[in-house]
Amino acid sequence: MRTTAAERERERRLLGPQLAELRELGFTTLRVPAERGGDPVSLERLFALLIRLAAADPSLAHIQRGHLAFVESLRVQGADAPQLWWDRVLAGDFVGNAQSERQETARLETRISRDGDELRLSGTKYYTTGSIYADWIHLSALDGDERVGVTVSAHQDGVRSVDDWDGFGQPLTGSGTTTFDAARIDADDIVPPQTDAARWHHLGSVYQLTLLAVIAGIAQRALDDTVDFVRPRRRTFGFAGETLPREDPLVQLVVGELSVAAATARRLVLSVAAELGRATDGEVDAGELQELQLEVFRLQEVVPALVLDATTRLFEVGGASAVGAGPALDRHWRNVRTIASHNPVIQRTRAVGQWELNGTLPDWKAPGA
Repeated sequence: MRTTAAERERERRLLGPQLAELRELGFTTLRVPAERGGDPVSLERLFALLIRLAAADPSLAHIQRGHLAFVESLRVQGADAPQLWWDRVLAGDFVGNAQSERQETARLETRISRDGDELRLSGTKYYTTGSIYADWIHLSALDGDERVGVTVSAHQDGVRSVDDWDGFGQPLTGSGTTTFDAARIDADDIVPPQTDAARWHHLGSVYQLTLLAVIAGIAQRALDDTVDFVRPRRRTFGFAGETLPREDPLVQLVVGELSVAAATARRLVLSVAAELGRATDGEVDAGELQELQLEVFRLQEVVPALVLDATTRLFEVGGASAVGAGPALDRHWRNVRTIASHNPVIQRTRAVGQWELNGTLPDWKAPGA
């Protein structure tokens, strides 16, 4: 997966074979509880593996976001989570995510309708990361006037995902358009509107921390690729001399900065993942999860900025040759910038400031929370 990642990005080869391999390895089942048939790892361990996966291929790690969050939402439901869904996950089924629409307001247009005894779903979703690879797609819709969650089978004529994502980074995430044209749904797969603040804060933290883990993985890969670029070089900034680039103090400085950024990003993400895991292993406490979401907000200010700076500075190690298509060092900055744009950092930082000034924690019902 690692050695051909840059080539796949250049040729825009989707990740179906790589995702199939991950399923075979059991990556998508790592958080299924033992009492539901799984052999679970801690949330901290899951995020450590996710960072490693992102270092190999950031798009492959990114498309796990909806699936991992769906599994965590089942875990927090506890005994209320249907065994049917655990069985589907254990069988290797992959869950994509489709929430965004393009109305001028937060109004939903995707709707559930009745066709005799059958339920149908119609609408269009955008930025549907991972759905092009999915067996099931989890989304928000209107059932009458009520906003609900629904999980629909992707393997039917009424569901179509198109690879029309045209962002300059993360090209293989399948973050394009998914349309639902009278798609069949099961009444058991409709979830009432979320009213449990604890579960909402937990799910929001998982979604956002997943993206930060991908950024941390990219930081590590940027370091690795820069080291691989510098070590064999014999010329420093256009001149052959007595000092090899790897012995140049300025080159060493830049590589050291990359190492600091990668290690810091990883440790920050894993520290919050560990706290989040401890908070949900036992009885879920809404206040604690709300405070942890605030911690994730703080990381969203720090981690992307740290890694964006590092992936800009890395070009100082090689002059014009560092911007060649062969090394593909530019993809690290493009991918980080794209991921960082998924979450509104300015909103997160404002929420932190509101907490510091007024003692007001983020409202779980607020847009973007």
